[in-house]
Amino acid sequence: MPEILEGDFTTHPTGAFAVIVARFNAIVTEPLLAGALDTFRRFGVSDESVTVVRVPGSFEVPLIASKLAATGRYTAILCLGAIIKGDTDHYDFVAGAATNGIASAGVAAGIPIVFGVLTTDTLEQAIHRAGGKAGNKGAEAALTAIEMVDLLHKIDARNLIDASSEADAFDGAHLRVEGDAEPTQM
Repeated sequence: MPEILEGDFTTHPTGAFAVIVARFNAIVTEPLLAGALDTFRRFGVSDESVTVVRVPGSFEVPLIASKLAATGRYTAILCLGAIIKGDTDHYDFVAGAATNGIASAGVAAGIPIVFGVLTTDTLEQAIHRAGGKAGNKGAEAALTAIEMVDLLHKIDARNLIDASSEADAFDGAHLRVEGDAEPTQM
């Protein structure tokens, strides 16, 4: 059977978390933020371990995510915003830039940078996803951050164990040094 690694919620997450929230469409983003903060509290993350950073809109989120990640202070970063389709192409540009920017920031940083930016056709759809009929995507983003932090800890712990096992196997190993007739012990 293959080895399966996945994060879970059985241990309290450690480290600091940042939540970047766009002020634009605050009627949607404030409930997303409330859902994220409530979820963190429910899973043992203290308010002192969370930094909330407000930005003008979703377009600005990736830059701040990159800057915060570069500090090395945060275990995970949530990105919350709401981009609601209008009558122009503006939606497509902002949604694409936010999506690609957040994904790039996460890959470059090597920490979970969680996408919690709603992209909807209507305000009603956004409200439903910010605590209405479709749940709260801010809360879901916080859960994703907690799970990913746990998974990364498991991977790091596994790699440390594997590395120490390899080091233990190397201790006392015999090496043949070029020109030696007999193995040389390290």
